[in-house]
Amino acid sequence: MLDFDNTMLPYTSKIPTRELLTWLDGMKRGGIELCVVSNSKKAKAAGFCKAHNIACITHSKKPGRRGIRRCLARFGAEPQEAALAGDQIFTDVLGANRAGSLSILVKPIHLHNIWLKLRHAAEQPFIFLARKRRITKP
Repeated sequence: MLDFDNTMLPYTSKIPTRELLTWLDGMKRGGIELCVVSNSKKAKAAGFCKAHNIACITHSKKPGRRGIRRCLARFGAEPQEAALAGDQIFTDVLGANRAGSLSILVKPIHLHNIWLKLRHAAEQPFIFLARKRRITKP
């Protein structure tokens, strides 16, 4: 599962980078099924996913579990068989954890306004604490 805005594309762009397209192609060739799980109510995520043949769930209401559960049901997967990559702790990471899936925090692509910068600053103490308690598997 992937968040969309600021994880795959900046909020301010509809044009994917060559790196993103190459990564998506590699995932598909590797047999890894992808699904965008986005809180967005705009057509941007759904349009991108349709154009690139990726499953998409919008209005997911993360950190709630509804959108994540819909994605898991679509693929017949159990929560522990899936991961969600996203740029926000309070929506993406918390939503994945609440649903019982692995959460992958990625750096936001572009913090283009004061609200995104403030949100990112508010997440920093949690990122610091998570790094300190990270458990590595042998």
